Amino acid sequence: MAGVGGGLGRPLSIGATPGVDLSGDPWRQRKERVVKWVLFSAAAVTLAVSAGFVIALTGKALEFLSNIDLGLLWERGWFPRRGLFDVRTLVVGTLMVTGIAMAVATSLGLASAIYLAEYARPRTRRILKPILEVLAGIPSIVLGFFALEWISPNLVQTVFSDAGTFNLLSAGIAVGVLITPLVATISEDAMRAVPDDLREASYGLGARKVTTSLRVVFPAAISGIVASLILAASRAIGETMVVFIAAAASGGSLYTVDPLEAGQTMATAIASLATGSDQVAAGGGQDAGQAFNSLYFVGLLLFAFTLGLNMIGDRFVQRIREAY
Repeated sequence: MAGVGGGLGRPLSIGATPGVDLSGDPWRQRKERVVKWVLFSAAAVTLAVSAGFVIALTGKALEFLSNIDLGLLWERGWFPRRGLFDVRTLVVGTLMVTGIAMAVATSLGLASAIYLAEYARPRTRRILKPILEVLAGIPSIVLGFFALEWISPNLVQTVFSDAGTFNLLSAGIAVGVLITPLVATISEDAMRAVPDDLREASYGLGARKVTTSLRVVFPAAISGIVASLILAASRAIGETMVVFIAAAASGGSLYTVDPLEAGQTMATAIASLATGSDQVAAGGGQDAGQAFNSLYFVGLLLFAFTLGLNMIGDRFVQRIREAY
């Protein structure tokens, strides 16, 4: 039997036209290659900068560790100019501020996202969402003074009478306010990206709006919501000025697990110490002379915290991501 559109036993390929070059315009192909290499170069530069950053930090951090007694990393506080480099003080302070901030941002941000995505009318959403996003543009130093002048005396000290003017709790609350727009905006975008078919199916089964929002839309958008929380946590870990002002992060701090006391985080320890190269190395003794190198050690530690958080978050998001 003859093949379709061709001779005996030789079917003609659909869409094939003998003698026609389908490779496209050569000039367009050259432009595409140029664009490809430009984009590749940009990505390569980004990786090179990151690698150089890590190499620079690692070199100075190893020099710091090799020139001090490692027992100084487990002392009673972080006072680098006095030769005390207690890492626990900075790690615990960072975790406390980040935990408090995430508690504030998760509750306020997710509640705002659910309202904007599921309950707010279009006109209300057009008004409220830009206002919420503007909050993310407030300088952190302004929120630091707000935490010192209002949150600490009117909120923290009212509830906890033994709290000092400078404390990690007020700093954590202010950082939570700072990162709330990140959680709210990204989570709201993720929830609005959920297909309406899921909502309509839920309503068709007799579910109420609150049930649809919390048990259908929220789980369907969980990958985007988790991504927003990871981004917010990374922002909270690296926040400097709010904690610097509200938690009295100057000079050094004693080890504490009480959020009602003053303290330091890794970022604020760097900012507090790096006030000038001549002042960083001030003080006597061999350990005090390593104060400058301790900046690189803390910076590498901060980088490792942020990188680890993002890697864990990416793996988690990939496992729970849903495609519609």
